[in-house]
Amino acid sequence: MTMVKLQYYAQLREQAGAGGEQWSTAAATLRELYEELRARHGFSLPSDALKVAVNAQFSDWDRALHEGDTVVFIPPVAGG
Repeated sequence: MTMVKLQYYAQLREQAGAGGEQWSTAAATLRELYEELRARHGFSLPSDALKVAVNAQFSDWDRALHEGDTVVFIPPVAGG
């Protein structure tokens, strides 16, 4: 299991009911991690609708997870 720190914003924050959490996962990639969290929190957005960053750098969804990573899922933002 890999321990990661998660941060949620906008719609994901509302659906998770929190701005972030520490999470122990068996997921090997960011995509697998997001699907695991979708099942847990009921996230309505598919991964291809989001950007993902790891340790303050945008990343590919197939990136491997490492112990202690900080993962941020970034939903689309509308503004005016």
